[in-house]
Amino acid sequence: MTTWLRLYLDFVVFAFGAVIGSFLNVCVHRMPLDQSIVTPPSHCPHCNQHIQWADNIPLLSYLVLRGKCRYCGVRISPRYFLIELLTAVLFLLMWLKSTEWDHPLVHGVYFLKVPIYWMVMAGLIVATFIDFEHYIIPNGITLGGVVVGFLCSIAVPPLQHTEFHSIAALRSFLGIVAGCLTLYLIAEFGKLLFGRLRVPLAPGTTITIAESKLRLPDEEIEWPDLFFRDSDKIRFTAVNLKLGDRQFSNAKVIVRQDSVTVNGEGYPLATVGVIEAVTSEIVIPREAMGMGDVKLLAAIGAFLGWQATLFSLFLSSLVGSFVGLSLIVAGRRQLQGKIPYGPYIALGAVVWLFAERQLFATMAWYTESMSQVFRILLHKG
Repeated sequence: MTTWLRLYLDFVVFAFGAVIGSFLNVCVHRMPLDQSIVTPPSHCPHCNQHIQWADNIPLLSYLVLRGKCRYCGVRISPRYFLIELLTAVLFLLMWLKSTEWDHPLVHGVYFLKVPIYWMVMAGLIVATFIDFEHYIIPNGITLGGVVVGFLCSIAVPPLQHTEFHSIAALRSFLGIVAGCLTLYLIAEFGKLLFGRLRVPLAPGTTITIAESKLRLPDEEIEWPDLFFRDSDKIRFTAVNLKLGDRQFSNAKVIVRQDSVTVNGEGYPLATVGVIEAVTSEIVIPREAMGMGDVKLLAAIGAFLGWQATLFSLFLSSLVGSFVGLSLIVAGRRQLQGKIPYGPYIALGAVVWLFAERQLFATMAWYTESMSQVFRILLHKG
């Protein structure tokens, strides 16, 4: 292959990735809103004007229009350019890895791994940006990824590092189980340890609960951001409590999603009206980890096997801890709860995609080294 032909193919792959990134932008915008990703055609989210093809060229149109809509002049989020560029770069890097960096070169049925890896990276990009913006990962990405990953593993056994379809199916299934079980147990254990957050307040502070909102002196929290599970509840002891037309003193209060209990007596939340309380501390529920993260890791396991799920979990924990410590050092601790965990998992999976050969070799070396250590210890014993 000549140098010019190689450069041409590299450019085609980069351009193809940018086009896919443009489509991923549609998915990121519409999927959380339960809108079709096919119809209507691309339009400005501000003025609803249909975008002409000349203004919809990936990367170039954003630069030419200087990040603004041609019709209403409203600034377009840089996210659109970022996703197109990120997708194009990742597609190109995977292409280069498969055609130049790997030794031996990928060929035959093994080459089918490349478009599948592109599909995995596209799904991870969509999951990441939706999670950043909405703190959810749609089931279309996670559960859909589980099904598609399992079928792809059966159709292309090299995805699971085997030539046999039955073994590939088994390894994909084990990846799904490992992803679900590992992260689910961590999430459930996290609920026991970190499922409640004590918020100290200045003595005599008045808090209000009304219209499915908790109003604190400097913050207003919506109901969906408070109640993640049926068992979640808000707890506090009120020096003075006003519950509609009722008055209480030194009352122990438990607020659930649809009811409030005062000193053991329950009332439907819809009938009590505004709740006003004077308290010095309130305990609110906190989600240790969302189920979307569990399903995302299961989808990764379906495509890449159980080793990839464990590595993604390990690296995501490592990066998450580093980011958390960095925010604490920088005095921005309040941002910790605003960074979702899904993007960390996606990062771990992308690293695995590019370094699986090296990681497998490292894991084999580590396993063999530990086996030798144990054999020496047992022999001495």
